[in-house]
Order: sequence, then C-alpha cells, then structure tokens
Amino acid sequence: MKNSYMQKKEEVVRDWYVIDATDMNLGRLAAKVATVLRGKNKPTFTPHIDCGDNVIVINASKVNLTGNKLDNKIYYNHSGYTGGLRERTAREMRENYPVEMIERAVKGMLPKGRLGRAMYKKLFVYAESSHPHMAQKPKEMK
Repeated sequence: MKNSYMQKKEEVVRDWYVIDATDMNLGRLAAKVATVLRGKNKPTFTPHIDCGDNVIVINASKVNLTGNKLDNKIYYNHSGYTGGLRERTAREMRENYPVEMIERAVKGMLPKGRLGRAMYKKLFVYAESSHPHMAQKPKEMK
C-alpha cells in the first residue's frame, strides 16, 4: 500500500500573492485568503505543517458587506477593566479601521493555537492600493 505524501517543514516553497479587495464580499475574501495562508490550495497540503503562501490584501477600505451588515454588525473589544466594553459598527470599522476588519475575519478562519498564529503572520493588509512588497514579485490573484 502506498503512503500519503507528508511535506516536511524544510521543503515548503512559499509564493507571494496580491488580492485586490475592491467590491469583494468580506466573508468570501476572508475564506479565500485563509485557504491560501493555510496552504489548502496546494497539492502538497499537510495539516500539521505551515505550508501556506504569503498574502497581500490591498484596497481594504473598499471591501463590500451585503445586506444591513454595515449598520447591524457590531465589533466588540474589551479592555479588561470594568465598563471597558467598546462597540463599533461595521460602517465605523470600514471607515476608520479597514485593515483590522479584514484581519479579524481572516484570523477567525485560521486554526487556533501555535500553527494558526504562524499562518497569520504571513498576512499583510493595506487600506490603499500601494504596498511595500514589490521586491517579492507577488502574483496577482483573482
């Protein structure tokens, strides 16, 4: 019987991808980015190895939310102190913190624990169309 292929940490080859978030739905964008960060788009995917690629998301401030989510979806933060709960709507997040909005959506779709944190470090989100990663020669991803 033939064994399944298990990739080793040293054999991982990482590519760089650019995704333009203009008019893309937030959840679908986050799912696509999480898949690439995890490495599930590669035939050499191994669940216990960080075999994913680096992803650059540009134009985060132009991401789309469907339905009434702009006004009804609420993002919560708590400082840890009494009365330290802060609530922001998705509209406020998109206007003031578009990078954090996409990062939160993607982080929730990655595995929890040490492996998920390593995958999350390969995500780079920018609110505008410019980014400092041109030296890595990133490929355009539709």
